[in-house]
Amino acid sequence: MGTTKRRSVPTSEELAIWRAHVETFEIVRARIEARLHQDSQLSSGDYRVLLALSEADGTALRSSELAAQIEWERSRLSGQLGRMEHRGLLRREPCSEDARGARVVLTEEGARAFRASTLPHLRAIKEVFVDAFTPQQLAQLGEAAAAMRSHLNLDARP
Repeated sequence: MGTTKRRSVPTSEELAIWRAHVETFEIVRARIEARLHQDSQLSSGDYRVLLALSEADGTALRSSELAAQIEWERSRLSGQLGRMEHRGLLRREPCSEDARGARVVLTEEGARAFRASTLPHLRAIKEVFVDAFTPQQLAQLGEAAAAMRSHLNLDARP
C-alpha cells in the first residue's frame, strides 16, 4: 500500500520559497506605498478607503460595510476614518437605517485626491511589480493568488 504521509512542516526548500516570497513582497509593497505617499501624500490606508468609497453606490458606505470590504477590523478603520475626516477627504454622517451606525461619504476633496493619485499609483504598480515579470509569469502569479484565496476560503478576486 503506497500511501504517502504528508509532512506537517515545510521542507527547507518550501521554507526558502516562503521566506523569499514574504520578504520580497514586503519590499514591493513598501516601495509602492512610498511612491503613493511621495506622489499624492496619501497612505495606502487612505487609498484603500478612497477606492472603496469611489466604487460604492453614491460614493458612500456604512462603516461596517466599508470595514468588511477592505478586510479591516472596525477599530482600525475608525482611527483611519478620523484622520481622513480631519483632512476633509470624507465625512461621517448618521445612518438613516440604523441610528447606531454611520455612513462614510466621500467628499469632493477626497474624490479629487483619489483621482489625482490614481495614475501615479498605477504607474508605480507597473514599474515596481508588473514590469518584473513576463506575461506568462504574471499569469502564473494570478493563478497562484487564486489558488491561495481558494485555499483560505476567500472570495474570488480578479
